[in-house]
Amino acid sequence: MKLSLSNHALASHKTDLLGVLVHEGDWSKALRALDGALDGLLSEIARQERFTGKAGTVLALHTLGRIPARRILLVGGGLKAGYPTSDLRHFAAICLRSAVASGCKRVALHADGADATDAVQRLVEGAHLGRYRFDRYLSEDKRQRDQLTEIVVLSASGKPIAKHAMDAGTAIAEAIALARDLVNLPASDLTPKALADRARTLARARGLGCKVFGERECAKLGMGMFLAVARGSTAEPQFVHLHYKPKGKARRRVALVGKGVTFDSGGLSLKPSNAMEDMKIDMSGAAAVIAAMGAIAALELPVEVHGLAACAENMPSGAAYKLGDVLRSMAGKTVEINNTDAEGRLTLGDAITYAKSLGVDEIFDFATLTGACLVALGPHIAGVMSNHEPLATAWLDAARRAGEEMWRLPLPPRLMEQLKSAVADLRNTGERYGGALTAGLFLREFVGETPWVHVDLAGPAASDKDFGHLTKGGTGFGVATMVEYLSAI
Repeated sequence: MKLSLSNHALASHKTDLLGVLVHEGDWSKALRALDGALDGLLSEIARQERFTGKAGTVLALHTLGRIPARRILLVGGGLKAGYPTSDLRHFAAICLRSAVASGCKRVALHADGADATDAVQRLVEGAHLGRYRFDRYLSEDKRQRDQLTEIVVLSASGKPIAKHAMDAGTAIAEAIALARDLVNLPASDLTPKALADRARTLARARGLGCKVFGERECAKLGMGMFLAVARGSTAEPQFVHLHYKPKGKARRRVALVGKGVTFDSGGLSLKPSNAMEDMKIDMSGAAAVIAAMGAIAALELPVEVHGLAACAENMPSGAAYKLGDVLRSMAGKTVEINNTDAEGRLTLGDAITYAKSLGVDEIFDFATLTGACLVALGPHIAGVMSNHEPLATAWLDAARRAGEEMWRLPLPPRLMEQLKSAVADLRNTGERYGGALTAGLFLREFVGETPWVHVDLAGPAASDKDFGHLTKGGTGFGVATMVEYLSAI
């Protein structure tokens, strides 16, 4: 598909669908010129349909040959004041979704004033993500046909700036799409080995270093918690280590750690059936980390990055780890098990210890870790915990720029009382209330003094419906913020 930039006026651009962002109460100069070319038809239809540019509203019309564009789609963006640049992804995706449904081949996008590098980048991200479909299991006759051959961003931005922005937008969108594919795959098809193989394929394509440790290598490293989680499954655990090193001197060394539980039954603390239905998404953290490593390499960021994913299934069987077991972690700490469905923190604890052994400056972990975080923050916002104020601030600033909703949660020392064990250094869960916080406190025990951010993405890892650039299913949440944060270092 051809992706390009043009400074043509709206009324003169030949395309199958012209998408225009309209802010509430703000009929821009470009839009007025377009309306004039249509002899006032646009404003008249908007008046009749009571379209004012309110967020979430759209107005479509055919031009019937009055201008070169065959169709116009006005998309409401709400008030212009405070409109975040990241929301341009929603606008572009809505236009692309409409274009694909209408069988269009060419699409042009216009957002008034969106000439800066980040604006062009977000439009390109949204354009790619608006075309995303996970349809590999559908019969051919049930797949939506995509005939698009060209997307044009109408902008006055200079070509060198635009080329960089378009390349960045494409790389990030491709990474998000990869993460979505991985999350959407059924657990029987995306086993720990299959996920590790995907990481190897990405490494070859992007020139990344790649190591994959099996059960024997993990045992030599002393990863007792990670291996215990995997014990109940016939699928061998895989520990993935992707490595990106910039051409010049690295400004920082960072570890990105992802929870890679490819299916979570709860183990012997078995989940009820309805709570198990979507547990193929429990590797969303690993999917985001692996996919982000591809974008980091494509954009040649000046930071050394280690992408780690502890991949396993949590299943019940005669070999499964049991309540009351005491596990020895890679860090040497012992952990009493009082809930086998709190397995993610066990896999992450050993992965974090491995990250520390690499001598990194910062550690970030990403996991669909607790239902408690979903209860606290709802389905769209990730919980963030950290032992380092400046790092947490920088991370949340990057999330805001990237348009991924995150909220800082505390790590209250008093709740550590809940993780005390009479027979081990720790136990793996506390009481029901504050469950997201005690999970963070558990992980902090393995971080030590290394600056660290924990992202619990249990809510936004998947969406139950299409919304803007999101599609139903896996969202690829976290990828955009990782790239945004590392790009700003």
